[in-house]
This record gives sequence, structure tokens and C-alpha cells, in this order.
Amino acid sequence: MINSSICTIGDEILIGQIVDTNSSHFAQALNGIGVRVTRMVSFGDDRQAIISGLERELKENRIVIVTGGLGPTKDDITKPALAELSGSRSVKTDTRQLEIIHRILRSRGLDVLDINAAQADVPDTCEVIPNRLGTAPIMVFRFDAGRFGHSCTLYSLPGVPFEALGAIPDIIDDIRKHYPTDDICHKTVMTYGLAESQLAKLIEPWENALPENIRLAYLPNPLTGVRLRLSIYGGEKAQEDMQIGQQLESLRKILGNHIYAEEDTDLQETVGRLLLKAGRTLSAAESCTGGMISHLITSVAGSSQYYLGSVTSYANSVKENVLGVPSEIIEKYGAVSSECVAKMAEGVKKITGSDYSVATSGIAGPGGGTPDKPVGLVWIGVCSLTGTETFSIVYKNDRKRNIERFAATALDFLRKAIERDLNN
Repeated sequence: MINSSICTIGDEILIGQIVDTNSSHFAQALNGIGVRVTRMVSFGDDRQAIISGLERELKENRIVIVTGGLGPTKDDITKPALAELSGSRSVKTDTRQLEIIHRILRSRGLDVLDINAAQADVPDTCEVIPNRLGTAPIMVFRFDAGRFGHSCTLYSLPGVPFEALGAIPDIIDDIRKHYPTDDICHKTVMTYGLAESQLAKLIEPWENALPENIRLAYLPNPLTGVRLRLSIYGGEKAQEDMQIGQQLESLRKILGNHIYAEEDTDLQETVGRLLLKAGRTLSAAESCTGGMISHLITSVAGSSQYYLGSVTSYANSVKENVLGVPSEIIEKYGAVSSECVAKMAEGVKKITGSDYSVATSGIAGPGGGTPDKPVGLVWIGVCSLTGTETFSIVYKNDRKRNIERFAATALDFLRKAIERDLNN
């Protein structure tokens, strides 16, 4: 299997001024063609650090992707560093990139200054892939085995995410032309309701029995649960798919409805698909989640087909006067209670005329808890086709993480209710 490294250049990354998102996109693209990413590294704006760092990466990898440091200003030093690294003695003008520079700047009503045109000047040791989305070209440096012990290629491209992501197809095509790539098989299983440690313990015998060529990764996220990824590298796709399918059959029997999808998705998309399949609608009444459930649901394109709306009933007066929660329920049981969320769910369902509704009331923290109702407690209510159910759970996180978990758990509780109705 071909090894690769992804490098970013710029002090702004090392001081935390910006977040590097390019590397993850490149890693996914490389992985998709069977190229293994061995390392992601960042270099500051120091010429010698860039040269020595890239020499190390090229010695250990056949492919090195470099993003950043290619602007028109004097502090962008990647191009001169690459010229020195590759032994360049002169520059050449790439006329294709120069035409793109003129077109882009004219479209913005700007003059083409010398500093802009100079971006089309590249070391004579590189090939150029035109950057159709920006002014700095994609430079390709190829090294024979005599330099680093094996033939290898360095791709240098701008760090602007819009431009970097737009360059991925061209770079992947070039890699395919110059390197043998392997079949690779990934299968994603989305789970919710089990902590990573609980999940690992539950499936430990199954995991220990996996064939040696299948790798398993745990990828937890508070909003999506624990994503399990099964991978096979370097085999034949048909055989890989069959092997993964056999393992999934066993996994389903162990995890049951803790599995909510067998693709890379999330709870809100899963709930949306179930509602569309059932031809049903949804509403929400939120207290402690403050609109997070509504935000997640409406982040899905097409959610207007099934989502009617919500009431963010943070104050008890809104629970009573808008949702119709009887004051005696709040007085007797409190707002954070099974009785309250049941009435909240029933109230918003009545107001909107939805088929399903979900409600939340809890204590996100950091204050407000009592011995009977600690910080991190949430009550969730769901009105389904068969009636109203409530559920409680306690999370021990900070306020932001608690709210995320409250919302995700509510969606999962709702998901199970819809699946149950569909199966009856």
C-alpha cells in the first residue's frame, strides 16, 4: 500500500488562529483510493523548518500533500522553500494559471498587479495543475529514487479551504495515473445509547473474533453516538464486501436497536427518513435544550416536509400558558419531571397538529441541581401513534455537552418510537 503524509504550512495554524480542515478532507479522499495516510504535520513560516520537515516526510512517504503558504505576499515562503528543496535554478510562467488570474481579478473589478501575476511564476522543477478557483497554481514536484530512496511526489496547493477542496479531484486523478492504488472497503455502523467503554465491552468477543484483515475503529461523538468503522485494505472489493457483510450480521444480533444506521449519517437524518417513510409529521417542545432539537432537525435538507415547528418553553409560564401544562403538575412534581414533559409533548402536538412530538426538560448546569434532581438530569417525552412515553437519564458533562447529549438522546428516543410504530 502507498503511504502518504499531509502537511500544513502557516504560523496561523500553530497558534490556533485558524483550524485546519483541509487535512481531514484529503485524508478521506486518499483513503478512498487505498492510499494510507501515515501522518499529519504542521510547519510554521520558517524556510528551513519547511525544507527539513518536507525532506523527512518525503523519505518516509511516496506522496506528500502540502497546503498553505502560497499567497501573493512576502510572508508566504512556501514557493521559495520548494524551489530550494527541488534544486530549482530558475522560474517559469505558467500561462494557463496567468489566464485564470486575469479572469478572476477582472470578474472582481480589480486590476492585475505585478504581485498577482507573479503567482503564475513557478520553479522550473515542477509541473503545474491549474487552480481554477484561485490565483495560486497547484505545483507538482516529482523525485526519483536517487533522492529519497524511492520515487515520490509532492503536491503543493493553496490553504484556502474552497480552493484546496476544489483541487482534490485533480490531485487524486494524478495519483491514480502515477501510482498503483488498492481496493479498500469501509463500512460504517452508527450506534447510540451506549458509551464507548460499554460498547467495547459488549462487543469484545465479536471484536476478538474478527479476521486479521478487518480493522475496527471507534469514533465517539456526543451528537451522533459511537460510530464503528470496519475496514479492509488491499483485497478484492467483492470479497471484502462479503466479509464485512458476514461480520455485520453478527453485530446486529448483539447490538439490536442501538444501531440506528449502517452508513455515515446522524440521528436527525435518520429521524427524517423514518418520518418520510411513514408519511408523518413532527413537532418539539424544548426547555433545557433551548432549540437545539429544532436546529438539528431543520439542518437536514427537506425537513419542511415533515417538521411543523416548536415551542421553546424555557419559563414555567410558557409551559403553562402556551403548552397547557397544568400549574399543579409543576407545583407538585416540578418542571423537570416525567409528568411535565408528558404534558409538554402532548401540548405541542395539539398546537401544531403533528403526528409525533418530542419534549425535553432538564438541568444543564452548572448550577440548579438538587440531591433528587442533579445537574445533568433530563426528562424526555415522546408522543407517538400509540401514546405518550417518558424517559430520564443523567449525564455528567459541562453545560454545552449536556445540552448536546440531551438533544441527541431525545432524537434517539423519538427514533425508536417511530421505528416501533413502523414495525407494528
